[in-house]
Amino acid sequence: MAKDMSYAAVMGRKNQILMDSLGIDFSKYESGGIAFDYEGVMAATGMTFDDIKQIQLATGVGNTPMLELRNITALARHYAPAGMGARIFIKDEAANPSGSFKDRRAATAVYTAKKLGFKGVAAATSGNYGAAVASQAAKLGLSAIIAQECFDSRKVGQPEILEKTRKCEAFGAEVIQMTVGPELFYKFLTILEETGYFSASLYSPFGISGVETLGSEVALQIREMTGKNPDAVIVTHAGGGNITGTARGLIREGCNAQVVAASVNLKGLHMASNAHFNRKSFTTGHTGFGFPFATWPDRSDMPRNAARPLRYMDRYVLVNQGEVFYMTQLLASLEGLERGPAGNTSLAAAFSLAQEMPQDAVIVVQETEYTGAGKHIQPQLAFAKKSGIDIYFGEPSAEIAGENIVLPEHPGLIVARDVDMSSLRKSLIKNTMQRAGDIVPTDADIEFLAAEIKANAEFVREVLEETRVKTR
Repeated sequence: MAKDMSYAAVMGRKNQILMDSLGIDFSKYESGGIAFDYEGVMAATGMTFDDIKQIQLATGVGNTPMLELRNITALARHYAPAGMGARIFIKDEAANPSGSFKDRRAATAVYTAKKLGFKGVAAATSGNYGAAVASQAAKLGLSAIIAQECFDSRKVGQPEILEKTRKCEAFGAEVIQMTVGPELFYKFLTILEETGYFSASLYSPFGISGVETLGSEVALQIREMTGKNPDAVIVTHAGGGNITGTARGLIREGCNAQVVAASVNLKGLHMASNAHFNRKSFTTGHTGFGFPFATWPDRSDMPRNAARPLRYMDRYVLVNQGEVFYMTQLLASLEGLERGPAGNTSLAAAFSLAQEMPQDAVIVVQETEYTGAGKHIQPQLAFAKKSGIDIYFGEPSAEIAGENIVLPEHPGLIVARDVDMSSLRKSLIKNTMQRAGDIVPTDADIEFLAAEIKANAEFVREVLEETRVKTR
């Protein structure tokens, strides 16, 4: 009898499909209430930190350069108050095989697939991760399938996404291109079930643990170069894996740097909207992913997402599209580094935040990414203009996502704007309780929620009281 492949039937089997395709039974880590054993999930990979380093080393991943941006630091000091202007460093993750930090995530996932005897790997992503999975699969002799949202309903695709399609195919992956909408997860599940491939998900503990080496290297390299820990590490935030893995690596090395998330402000644009799809010039590192994944991480393609950004986030700031494009050109013009937009999101934030810090402080942008034909600022701006977006030089605060891109008239106008962390923490608690149904939170659940938002149990109880949730 043929298996029912309807949307409802496949989604009803999702936990079994994911368990079969990953080799982890997430139910073992559930409490039956709100809490789950997060560290148990992370340890379910069976890999030690040294194992991960060796796995990555074997395929040329990691140990990327740390560069001091002396010219950009000097420019930041020009606009800073007297005595202010931290030294800005950047971790050049573009030196990884496929050109981004996501090789670290892919290396552990694809290695595990090979070790467990899977014939191939699959991932659902429109970003750099697809290229990373394809690259690692090529190195280990596995097949790869990447499901991508590429087009709106008119079959018009963004140049950045199409560049990533090209790169995936260059490494030998099969790319399944889709129009934007809610079908991506369904299609991913059908791929896993029909092929029997390993789920190389962005959000599995294999992927997140692979990023811990990045945080570790940041701490160790900065100590060697400056004789101290970094004061702040700026991380481009989208789905949460970058900030989670980096922060865990910093903690592993005893580094207490402030962890700052940075996203592009795309307020007003819905990420699953066909009408909005081509009215944004950033496909990752933006608020369309950053806010929802921070306040409800388990919206991912895992029963439990290993990326839990609010556990590790000390501060969250936003920059505008025009500011990131401007900083991308500054990096090329002043430092001779032509890099893609994702890492330059955190660089734009770092340029602003450095001006708040003394000159002996150290601020680190923890990743760069490669650039290419579609990811370069020129084709992106040309596509935006063709899509009816107004582009001009002016005051960045006038930018309205989906209507215009305002390039700063001068670097002093680049400003990182703070997000209300208390509001995000409250949203996570409220989202959790909405999905908990009739569950009455226990003391253990409250302690879990406090850890989820990097706060104390008293804060959680106050929010629960505000929302009239009973506890026991």
